[in-house]
Formats: sequence, C-alpha cells, structure tokens
Amino acid sequence: MRIAYADPPYIGQAMKHYGREEVDHLELIDRLVHDYPDGWALSLSSTTLQRILAMCPRGVRVGAWVKPFCSFKPGVNPAYAWEPVIFSGGRKRARTEPTVRDWVAVNITLRKGLSGAKPRDFCFWLFDLLGMMEGDELIDLFPGTGAVTKAWKEWPGRLIAELIARVGG
Repeated sequence: MRIAYADPPYIGQAMKHYGREEVDHLELIDRLVHDYPDGWALSLSSTTLQRILAMCPRGVRVGAWVKPFCSFKPGVNPAYAWEPVIFSGGRKRARTEPTVRDWVAVNITLRKGLSGAKPRDFCFWLFDLLGMMEGDELIDLFPGTGAVTKAWKEWPGRLIAELIARVGG
C-alpha cells in the first residue's frame, strides 16, 4: 500500500511559524484523494476542522490526538488540548485483529526544532489507524523535522517486538 500523511502548517500559521505562504488545502485534499487512493491522513487544528472537513469527500473519518500535557497559553481558555486528524482508506482489518481507537492520548513534543513536531507514539497510532504494515510506502508530504519518517523506519521493528512479547519469546 502507498499511504500519504500531510501535516501542513495550520491555516493562519504558515508565515508566523515557518515564514512561508499558506497551503492551499483544497488543492492538497484533491492531491491526497487522487494520488493516494490506498489511504491518507491530514492533521489540522480544531479551529479549522469545519472548514477543512467541508473540502473533503464523503466517507472520510476524523480521529483525535488528545494531548494530556500541552502548552497552556495565557488568556486562552479552554486550552487547545487536542488536534483532529482526517483520514481515509487504509488496510481493512479482519475481525480477529485488535480494534484501533479513533483517538490517541500522547503528550506533545518539546524543543524538536519546529512548532507542531509529531511525537513517535502519535506516529505509531497513525500507522495503526491506517493498517500499515512492513513493505508499505509512507509518503510524508510535509517532512518538517523528519519525525514521522523516522518513526516509520522504527515501525516494523516495533511490530516484531510486540509479536515476540505476545508469544512469550
């Protein structure tokens, strides 16, 4: 399978955090749908969920990255303590396989070089969510710190370690 992950600068944040022009999300979603029919995922902010979801085709789902520890900003209440992830496709699972939740609770990363760098356990959840397996291809459309690609390289080893642990090896 060939799966894409997009974590573009969130709407209204491109210039502030990255010194670049805004991403055309309609064009991005069109690219995801047409170039990655096996599956894709798109991270976004909770404040833009309604706007971006309206650009998506029917049948997409929304997952949630819940942040038990997050950055609390003065005067911002309630805190921004979760991020939506729109996803589509992925590998179908047999009834005998463990069920993956459509949410994950993972703390944010700190001092990774870019605002919004994704933690390894978020990435592992994302790979689970899309049913990814060794031999699949992950295309990280906005590589930023490279954390998602690095986690993907660790993913097959994680699966083998979990299997060994289950069978008592």
